[in-house]
Amino acid sequence: MEPARRYRVTIGTDSELLRAKNADFVTAIVVHRVGNGGRYFWRRFELGKFHNLRDRIIKEVLVSLEVAEKVLAALKRFPLPDFDFEIHADIGENGPTKAVIQEVVAMIRGNNFQVKYKPESYAASNVADRHV
Repeated sequence: MEPARRYRVTIGTDSELLRAKNADFVTAIVVHRVGNGGRYFWRRFELGKFHNLRDRIIKEVLVSLEVAEKVLAALKRFPLPDFDFEIHADIGENGPTKAVIQEVVAMIRGNNFQVKYKPESYAASNVADRHV
């Protein structure tokens, strides 16, 4: 870590529907040293049945919020430079996810996190999506 640098930590989850209506989820944690690259970490897991897109999107957000709480708790144990912290949601104003934008943004902001969605939600829309 370079204390003089700015950092941005982002959490994003993406999912893909599998056969039998189960879903494959990937959560990405991206640590971006602004202006000088970054690193990311990810995990994949499968969850039970999802009958519609809204339920799956809400679960993506809930998983991201849970991971964000754990990451912040872990980061607070160390002396770190200032950093921005965001939750990235795999939703956008174009396509079927536009119907849940207000609900998702309210959930994330209600948990005191900054939120980004497409096209700015790279942690979910690009990084996590790469591993689904």
